Amino acid sequence: MQGFPHQYQARALARLDGSVPVESTDLDTLETTAPPEFDGPAGYWSPETMLTGAVASCFVLSFRAVAQASKFHWEQLTVEVEAVLDQVDKVTRFTHFTVKPCLTVADGTDTERAKVLLEKAERVCLVNNSLSAEITLVPNVVIA
Repeated sequence: MQGFPHQYQARALARLDGSVPVESTDLDTLETTAPPEFDGPAGYWSPETMLTGAVASCFVLSFRAVAQASKFHWEQLTVEVEAVLDQVDKVTRFTHFTVKPCLTVADGTDTERAKVLLEKAERVCLVNNSLSAEITLVPNVVIA
C-alpha cells in the first residue's frame, strides 16, 4: 500500500440534458443520471446508487484485508446495502445505511470469530468512516 495521503480524481461532463459521463484516468466511463426517484430514467447508475455501491464494495475489500490479516479462511461474501435518503432540517441527505453481509464458510469454522471479523470490517471501512449517516450491520454467517 502507498503511504497517506492518497488522492483520487473524477470528472463529470454536464450537458443540457441526458446522462452524465463520469470519468477517471485509466477507468471505463460510467454513464450516470438522476435515479427514477428523482424522475430520471431506469437503468443507469446515479450518485445515490454509486454511494450505496461504494459502501458495499468497501465493506468487501475491508473484510478481505481483515480476514487475510487474521488468517481467516472463508469461501464467499455477498453484501447487500440498503440506503435511506431523507430530508432532515430541509436538507436532503443519506440518514441510514443497513449493511447486510452474508459470509459463507466451511463446516467447522468458528462462526463467532467470523462475526467478529465482519464487525471489524465495518469499523475499518473508509467509506463508512467518511459518512455522517447511521450505519447498521446485520451480519449473517452460513456454513457451506
